[in-house]
Amino acid sequence: MLKNLDFILILTVAIIMVMSLVVIASATQANIGEGADPYYYVKRQGLVICAGLVALVVFLALDYHTLVQYANYIYAANLGLLLAVLALAKDVKGAGRWIDLGFFRLQPSEFAKIFLIITLANYLANTAGEMEKLSDLFPLLLHVAVPMLLIMLQPDLGTALVLLAILMGMMFVAGIKIQHLLTLVLAGVAALPFLWNFLKDYQKIRLLVFLDPSIDPTGSGYHVIQSMIAIGSGRLTGQGLFAGPQNQLNFLPEQHTDFIFSVVGEEMGFVGASLLLLLYFILIYRGIHIALHARDLLGTLLAVGVVSMLVFQILVNVGMTIGIMPVTGIPLPLFSYGGSSLLSTLLGIGLLLNVGMRRQKILF
Repeated sequence: MLKNLDFILILTVAIIMVMSLVVIASATQANIGEGADPYYYVKRQGLVICAGLVALVVFLALDYHTLVQYANYIYAANLGLLLAVLALAKDVKGAGRWIDLGFFRLQPSEFAKIFLIITLANYLANTAGEMEKLSDLFPLLLHVAVPMLLIMLQPDLGTALVLLAILMGMMFVAGIKIQHLLTLVLAGVAALPFLWNFLKDYQKIRLLVFLDPSIDPTGSGYHVIQSMIAIGSGRLTGQGLFAGPQNQLNFLPEQHTDFIFSVVGEEMGFVGASLLLLLYFILIYRGIHIALHARDLLGTLLAVGVVSMLVFQILVNVGMTIGIMPVTGIPLPLFSYGGSSLLSTLLGIGLLLNVGMRRQKILF
């Protein structure tokens, strides 16, 4: 019986993805060459959605208690893929994050988020009651620090920060003492000047532009300025699909990936943007509901890990487009064009449904 399956969550995810296909179609029109298929990107994203749904069903069918039994192998595979990136990655726009498989560009750092949620949940579920002293957290921090470091070497600061958000959310729910969490936060803040020296030049410029986009209006600040112009011009109901000047005239950069929310704001206006945010609110609410009603701590940790990942990515991506967050390259979950991001997010949704469906004993 599948009576515990969260159909509200499934419907919400479906609506978001259908809406994304429409916006991707509009966002890619300006980049389609003469004679090329105008729906090339939409078709590719549609294929990824189909593959992602198959992966979701596989995750759903496998009891999460069985899944975490392979946590050590999953962690090893995670590190192996991230190491492979450093050796085999294809450099795209200054970053080597993708392994070219010919038919698909694999971005292991996207899947690292899901792998880490699984391995962290297993670790915390088994040791949460034993971590009384701050020093007891060191193995846990090392567990996260290794994949984070490998991701930062690509370099991919945005995804590394997502891992940090996942860690903090799961540690809080696992019952780690608040004073320990505050100590870690303060230590992180104190380390910022030191970390600055390890950032790439373009990353430093992005942070400076975040503070004042006008310092580089034709360079790094151009993205944010054009994004805010696009969203502001949408007003209440938008310029209309396929009719946004910033999008269609190609003033808006990366409009089908990082800045796709700007296209929503320009062409669908405040109404369309609010609708999308409402859908995300429902998605997060259902995720929290699943976490609260999970059968055990392990299920709660898995659900909270996925929710933490989604919340952080949504806040950073939307905040980036309206100038209140630095540009990090973090995609909008289930919406931005990109195979690895979409697949990993659907795996996360599969984990949520898995935990929710197994609130009680069921027959699958």
